[in-house]
Amino acid sequence: MSPKRSLLQLRKITKIFSKGTIDEVTALAKINLDVGAEDYITIIGSNGAGKTTLLSVIAGVFPPERGGKIIIDGNNITGLSEYKHAAYVGRVYQDPNIGTAAKMTIEENLAMAVLRGQHRGLRAASNKQRRELFRSALAPLGLGLEGRLNTLVGTLSSGQRQAVALVMATISKPALLLLDEHIANLDPRTAQIVLELTQMILQREKMTTLMVTHNMELALRYGNRLIMMHEGRIVVDLNQEQRVGLTINDLITAFERASGKKFADDQILLRR
Repeated sequence: MSPKRSLLQLRKITKIFSKGTIDEVTALAKINLDVGAEDYITIIGSNGAGKTTLLSVIAGVFPPERGGKIIIDGNNITGLSEYKHAAYVGRVYQDPNIGTAAKMTIEENLAMAVLRGQHRGLRAASNKQRRELFRSALAPLGLGLEGRLNTLVGTLSSGQRQAVALVMATISKPALLLLDEHIANLDPRTAQIVLELTQMILQREKMTTLMVTHNMELALRYGNRLIMMHEGRIVVDLNQEQRVGLTINDLITAFERASGKKFADDQILLRR
């Protein structure tokens, strides 16, 4: 079988906040990572491990320190603005309020996502064509949102709103999807629904995905590769074969061996 094409390459990614001050923090320390096309990677680690910062650097929110490189689908996008990163990267946040505009309708939110994605064919489509596109993207969710394009997003439930955020992040078919603890603020039943919708969209669109989670059980259940971070570094990187049959206790053992430190984040164990 031929090797999988590399879609994302991170080289020497370092991010330092409050550089040169007493509050200086190294959030990422020389991260090197290759992500294959259609990989679905779950990323886990305690608070402050660098998970969200890693996604923010990939999305262009923060530039890496000098010498770091972000290459997506062969394009070096390191120096591009966050707006231009959006042509390559879709992102769903932990808080649906961040990824969607409450005072805009579902249709307006999706139109905004199309414009942000810079997909020329979608941008040039007529309003009627776009509405049909939006309906066809929403209908498979099974939430009835395709018939509510004029509904203000702020009136939707948290699960419906996060479902809209998922469609917004994927409608322009970006090369890479970033899921930043996108079910953490949802109740268990709604979180499961959103996870199932996520699976459906990823399988349909064959999207390369990085999903940050605090839940070890979810990290083992979803995706084909698992990464554990600690103090700005990747300390464990398991492929599909290595993940098979692993338990949470196995993960903790792997973390402790790789980091040389005792695992002490009970919050991860308690997350459901």
